[in-house]
Amino acid sequence: MLQLNRRRYDPGMRSLRGYHLFRRAHADAALDQIRRLADLVIACVLLVITSPLMLLVALAIQWEGPGPILERQACIGRGGRRFQMLKFRTVVPDPAHTVPAWARKPMRIGEFLQYSRIDSLPQLINVLRGEISIIDPDGSSPSFLE
Repeated sequence: MLQLNRRRYDPGMRSLRGYHLFRRAHADAALDQIRRLADLVIACVLLVITSPLMLLVALAIQWEGPGPILERQACIGRGGRRFQMLKFRTVVPDPAHTVPAWARKPMRIGEFLQYSRIDSLPQLINVLRGEISIIDPDGSSPSFLE
């Protein structure tokens, strides 16, 4: 029985296990770099393709009423980092913040933007900044995590 326990805690085995963990961490870092490169390439291509559509949507939002074209939503990303998620504005602005977010009146074009998910196209900028990934684009809202 004692010999079995000695083999289990042999210093040579610990170094071998440590080497295995180092190789796994190194492989994970390489996969992260590949994923980041893929995110950059895909986001750049999609931004070039969708930029005319994004320009038309921005003009339609501006034409429909005063207020900002983009909304910023506080989110928490990987590692607990906070960032501002960008989206096209789909509701009538409330500068005094008197109406809860769920009760704000949608704009005419806003319903179509939400239904077609075009309102999420500015998130490609968040992808270029490295705040989110194409594979897992949704950051968590701080209110959900608290």
